[in-house]
Amino acid sequence: MIILGIILAIVGVIISVPILLYVGIALILVGAVMEIMGSMGHAVGGRRHYY
Repeated sequence: MIILGIILAIVGVIISVPILLYVGIALILVGAVMEIMGSMGHAVGGRRHYY
């Protein structure tokens, strides 16, 4: 999810489409939160780990 967010953010900046940039940033943030919670041992969305 983080990688998809990075790709969308880069594409949004390159082709000047702000919605892609906003969606990319949102995916980066959600992916980072899920990664942090998963590394702390909390089950996120019913899963212990996200790969």
